[in-house]
Amino acid sequence: MGLKIRTDLALEAKESLDEDGSLNGVVFDEQTDGSTGIKVSRLRILNETGERSMGRAKGVYYTFETVSLSENDGEYHREVSEFLAGYIRETIKKHMKKEPPYHVMVVGLGNREATPDALGPYVVNNLDITEKLAEDDWRFGYVLSLIHIYVSAISPGVMAQTGMETAQIIMGVVKELKPDCMIVIDALAARSTARLANTIQLSDTGIMPGSGVGNHRNAINDRNMGVPVIALGVPTVVDAATIVGDAL
Repeated sequence: MGLKIRTDLALEAKESLDEDGSLNGVVFDEQTDGSTGIKVSRLRILNETGERSMGRAKGVYYTFETVSLSENDGEYHREVSEFLAGYIRETIKKHMKKEPPYHVMVVGLGNREATPDALGPYVVNNLDITEKLAEDDWRFGYVLSLIHIYVSAISPGVMAQTGMETAQIIMGVVKELKPDCMIVIDALAARSTARLANTIQLSDTGIMPGSGVGNHRNAINDRNMGVPVIALGVPTVVDAATIVGDAL
């Protein structure tokens, strides 16, 4: 009986299940962007058959891969950021039932005291928060209305720090702020060391906090939150067995 290694990447789940690209209820395609060199894989889970096959919710999963992402190159990082932002904007528009401007609430999941799990809080620390500024200053609000997006953010911590379910904290904030959609950012688990810090996953299906380390919590998705939930993650964790296997 083989060792089952956890992964949060839909692409890796497909690779482990399917060799010929013919999983029922799943459509897969990939291409490489000419200007940035980013390999873009799109996996669509179409129905319940696909959900059962993949063990993941129905929706679209993008995987962006580039070995240069882990290099200390600020100019290239900006290119990647702008490329990714285009996909995020399109995903938001796809799920909106109203015209812009949109209030987007960003949720940085994870424990800022643990380096492999600190991605979400660090991203929130570096965001330009604009929702409150728009309320307080009509001139600033006018400028933002031209951009079409207002941003608020929260880093709810982890249950070991707060004693509360992360999903419950977020539900309370959503109920009060009533955002149009959420972007949830989290560190992910991979089953290949080659994908650490070189891969980004974007999906429109929400996220299950703690799943990468086998600590399943309540799902953060549109059904539980009442608004569209876009999940964004970077693999920063692998099992010890993966490291040994890759080394050998």
